[in-house]
Amino acid sequence: MILDLRTIYVVSAMTLLVLGSAHMVSYWTGRFGRWPAWWGASYLVLGVGTLLVCLRNFIPYVLSIQLGNVLTIAGYLLSFFAIRVLAGRPVSMLACALALVCISLPVAALPSGDMSVSVRLFYVSAICCLCDLAVLREGIGIHRREKLFSAGLLAWLYLPTAAIFLVRSVMAATGEIAGPDPYGATVAHSWMASTAVIFLALRSMLIVLMAAERNRSELIALAHHDPLTGALNRGGLAQRLPVRDAHALALLVVDIDHFKQLNDQHGHLVGDDVLRLFSSAARSVLGPDDLLSRHGGDEFLVVLKNIAEDGAIAVAERMRLAFSEQVSAMAVFASLPTLSIGVAACSGPDIDFKKLLGRADTALYASKRQGRDRVEASPAQEQAA
Repeated sequence: MILDLRTIYVVSAMTLLVLGSAHMVSYWTGRFGRWPAWWGASYLVLGVGTLLVCLRNFIPYVLSIQLGNVLTIAGYLLSFFAIRVLAGRPVSMLACALALVCISLPVAALPSGDMSVSVRLFYVSAICCLCDLAVLREGIGIHRREKLFSAGLLAWLYLPTAAIFLVRSVMAATGEIAGPDPYGATVAHSWMASTAVIFLALRSMLIVLMAAERNRSELIALAHHDPLTGALNRGGLAQRLPVRDAHALALLVVDIDHFKQLNDQHGHLVGDDVLRLFSSAARSVLGPDDLLSRHGGDEFLVVLKNIAEDGAIAVAERMRLAFSEQVSAMAVFASLPTLSIGVAACSGPDIDFKKLLGRADTALYASKRQGRDRVEASPAQEQAA
């Protein structure tokens, strides 16, 4: 059964215009940033272009074919820029305009005639295929960076449409969909067009779902992190514990020496800078699986996975030296802030984190009693206990 292609184009255009308007309304609410405006513009421009193309033989050639295909290409280019905005990547308006002009100029310059129909179909289909593949790549990047399931699903929804445009470009190159009436379609062409409409609607819904999933992830991150230093707070650390895949665990309890006096002498703004600086110094020596948590005002916990006591002490020393190096660049101190660090480690299938914290805390106070600005490990007799 051959479906009527002109009707499919009209349905596609109406679908695109409705979805584009919905995205614009989302943008005007002011709740979602800039990305709905880009997606809305993409759908609206593509919808107008599709509507003009389907009016072939009813309106002038320059409007239906030349302008319609230029707008179709513009809509697909905007979808690529839209997902870059959604991914937080820079988008230059000048680059966008230049890309549109350079890519759409060849199709606008083609004269009317039977031969130009197949050339135009081939060119537009190839450009749309490449745009879909570019969006797919960006979507996979968002999925990998932000761990958003909906981003991966959205990305793979662009693969079938890229395949459809690839097949369409091959059919145009072989002359199967060309001639004076391109709406005299084959079965394959008409069913591909109708399938594309479904994917357009699905992609629009998944874009909204991805934004909702991202907002939820951001709210969870805000709830589980200290806003000043970016380290985990107590609730965030509790969510990450127990560390079930670790056969050995080490805990560092870190305290900034004489922090109250530092605040009294230099003010809380300088104290905040020191806390942020420590967080930066700590992250510079920690691995991707290690956990940094702000446990109190100037006290931090560091959880190290699959590491023995000697390795944990070495990490603590590197952290102390990194902090000392970075804080020395701040010229406001008569006496530089230092760190006291207590270390405790254990191994085995059943790791009691509370006992480990108690041992590391005891080691911290031993460090303070012995003059501060040093690393102390939990006594051997406590480890045996």
